[in-house]
Amino acid sequence: MAYTAIKQLPQDLQQCIKECLDCYQICKTTLSYCLQKGGKHAEANHINLLADCAEICQTSAAFMLRNSERHGWVCAVCADICNECAKECEKFDDVIMKECAEVCRRCADTCKQMAGTVTHRT
Repeated sequence: MAYTAIKQLPQDLQQCIKECLDCYQICKTTLSYCLQKGGKHAEANHINLLADCAEICQTSAAFMLRNSERHGWVCAVCADICNECAKECEKFDDVIMKECAEVCRRCADTCKQMAGTVTHRT
């Protein structure tokens, strides 16, 4: 989608897309860092959570960029996974992990708001 088309989206949607893409990027970067660091950082559950968080953030951004009517549902799942990832990253006494947790929390907050703007179909 062209940049001008993104600018035509509502401001809250633009902000959520930005937070999702920021979270995607930091989770991918942090995942690489954790694999290099080894030990507890590289445990399978932790690596999988970072990968899951990155993927759902990328997916959420894609749903919003194409203005899918289902973006709220995906954002709700994204918020849950981002919160879980933030909680896990906060367990580490490590600046990079704390930064990842902070970005995950911001993404979770905007995705939760976005999820609340969509009515669910039955």
